[in-house]
Amino acid sequence: MTDYLQQFSLQGKVALVTGAAYGIGFAIAKAFAQAGARIAFNCRSQAHLDKALADYKAAGITARGYICDVTDEKQVQALVAAIEKDLGVIDILVNNAGIIKRIPMCEMQVEDFRQVVDIDLNAPFIVSKAVLPGMIKKGHGKIINICSMMSELGRETVSAYAAAKGGLKMLTRNIASEYGAANIQCNGIGPGYIATPQTAPLRQPGNPFNAFILAKTPANRWGTPADLEGPAVFLASEASNFVNGHILYVDGGILAYIGKQP
Repeated sequence: MTDYLQQFSLQGKVALVTGAAYGIGFAIAKAFAQAGARIAFNCRSQAHLDKALADYKAAGITARGYICDVTDEKQVQALVAAIEKDLGVIDILVNNAGIIKRIPMCEMQVEDFRQVVDIDLNAPFIVSKAVLPGMIKKGHGKIINICSMMSELGRETVSAYAAAKGGLKMLTRNIASEYGAANIQCNGIGPGYIATPQTAPLRQPGNPFNAFILAKTPANRWGTPADLEGPAVFLASEASNFVNGHILYVDGGILAYIGKQP
């Protein structure tokens, strides 16, 4: 009888999770490690890298950290070559690195818009392009893009972020379309509102935004990074071998819910 749980194993796989120093990326990397994968991640500075490596060690996780700006193609190519030398050809890529700038569109500088798009959309293209040849040669691969509910919805002050995440959704579908025949699956995870250090100010009990999110979420709570671990392992494992070009929204039901009648 087939051991169905074995389909979710990542034993021996090499996984690169970008921007996995903390928050969602750290949680996904931790889950991958517990499922048997060898973990690589990047930071943009030595100070952040040292802190992240200490956090991984404290969590009992063996991980390789590298300094790399994922918007720089030459640095990314060097990163992928270093990982292949140290750990092996990358089997799993999670494009997690990203930023958000909450600025009304008419007040946003073009440079700010471009920076958000560069990190949230151009970088996943650059890193995916760098790992795809190895995956093609190996005969399999998994790419997971961290999208957002803003891949589907708009909201005040997030024009750059929504534009980038909408583009990332379509990049996900195009990678699936272009490289599915090479046994490469590219899917996205669309987190809802997740309790991370970045969202801490929004979650204060007196903040009206906190009440707004709770009212819009059928689960009646913020998500946690741990809520993304199972979906990420599924999309990285053989259990999802016929799932391609899909965006899995992990949002507590927000996108399914019109909201309470006033």
